[in-house]
Amino acid sequence: MAEAWERPAWAEVDLDAISSNAAVLAAVASPAALCAVVKADGYGHGAVPVATAALAGGATSLAVALVEEGVVLREAGIAEPILLLSEPSAEAMAEVVARDLVPTVYTVAGLAAIRRAAISASRRVDVEVKVDTGMHRVGAGLDEARAIVEEVVQAPELRYAGLWTHLAVADEPADPFTDEQLTRFEMFRSMLGAAGLPAPGRLHAANSAGAIAHQASRYDVVRCGISLYGYLPSAAVAPELVEAAGRGALRVALTWKTRVSLVRELGAGERTSYGRAYTLPETSDIATIPVGYADGVPRGLFRAGGEVLLRGRRRPLAGVVTMDQLLVDCGPGSGVQAGDEVVLIGSVGAEVVTAQEWADRLGTISYEILCRIGPRLPRRHIRSGSGSR
Repeated sequence: MAEAWERPAWAEVDLDAISSNAAVLAAVASPAALCAVVKADGYGHGAVPVATAALAGGATSLAVALVEEGVVLREAGIAEPILLLSEPSAEAMAEVVARDLVPTVYTVAGLAAIRRAAISASRRVDVEVKVDTGMHRVGAGLDEARAIVEEVVQAPELRYAGLWTHLAVADEPADPFTDEQLTRFEMFRSMLGAAGLPAPGRLHAANSAGAIAHQASRYDVVRCGISLYGYLPSAAVAPELVEAAGRGALRVALTWKTRVSLVRELGAGERTSYGRAYTLPETSDIATIPVGYADGVPRGLFRAGGEVLLRGRRRPLAGVVTMDQLLVDCGPGSGVQAGDEVVLIGSVGAEVVTAQEWADRLGTISYEILCRIGPRLPRRHIRSGSGSR
C-alpha cells in the first residue's frame, strides 16, 4: 500500500495474468515442460512474485542470467530448479553450489571452476552444457563442446543435467536459419550418441518464439521470457499459434500509472520543456506528469509521437521527456485536474497503450521497454481474480 507522502507513480503487475500466461505456454509446449525466464527482475515485473506466479501456473523450473538473481530467488524460499543462462565466473562457482543453482558451462575454465567448487563442497552438482549452433554470443563451438560434455559425464562430482542451445531468429518464422540451427543441434546430439555418451537430463532450444512458432525446437523444455509477461516476441509470431493450444490468449501483466501533479493553461505559440521543441498550436491545458527517463520513459518518446491515456483519451506528449517529469497536451478546456490518473502503459476503456507500441515508435523491442522501467517506480503486485486458465 502506498504511503501518503510517496510520489504517485507505480506499476501494477497482475500475478493472475502471469499464472494464466504460464498455463497457456505450458499447454502450447506440452509435453515439453515450461521453464519461466525471470532474469532482469522478471523483465521489470518483480522476479520473486513473478516466479511464484509462474510456478503456480505450470512452470516447473526457472532461469536467470546472474548468480545474484538466483540468490534472490533462493532467499525468498523458492526451491525449484534455477538455471543460470550464462556461465558464472570462477569466483562465483562456490556460491552457485551453495545455493543449489544449475550453472551453464561452455568453456574449459568454467568447467574446471565448477568442478573445484563441487569437490570443495563435497557435493554432486547438476550442470548444463550450452552449444553454439550459430548465434555466436556464448556457448561452446561444436568441436569444443564434445570435449566439455565428455568431461562432465566422466566427472564424479558433476551430473550431466542438460544440453541446450539458443535460437537467433526464431522470432522470424520464415527465416530458414532456425531449421539450420536445429539441424546442427541434432547432428551434435547424434555425434555424442555415436561416441557412446549418455543422453543429458534434458534437452532444450526454444525461447518464447521457438516455443510458439517452431514445434521441432520444443524438446524437453521451453524457456519462455517475454511471452510469460503477455507479449509476443515479434509481429511475425502470430497470436493464433498461441490460441491454437486451446487455452486462450496471452494477457499483458503490467500497467504503468501515475497522477497529474500540475495543470496550467498556456497560450497558442508557447513552447515547452528542454529545447522548447513543442509549440502549442492553440491555447491548451498542459499537464505535468511526475515520471521521466529516470523511471524508464524513453527520452525520445516525445519525438516519436508518444501518447498517454488521461480521462479515457489519448493525449500527446508536449515536449522532451525530462529526468523526473514529462508534459502532456490535454487540449483546450480539458477539465483535467491535478490528481487525475494517467496511464502510460495499459488500458482505459477501449483505449490501449502497450510496451509494444512504445517499441514500435522507437524502433526497438518490447523487452527493452519493460526492462528499463526503473527501480524507483514501485511495483504493486495485484490479483485480477481471474486466476490461471
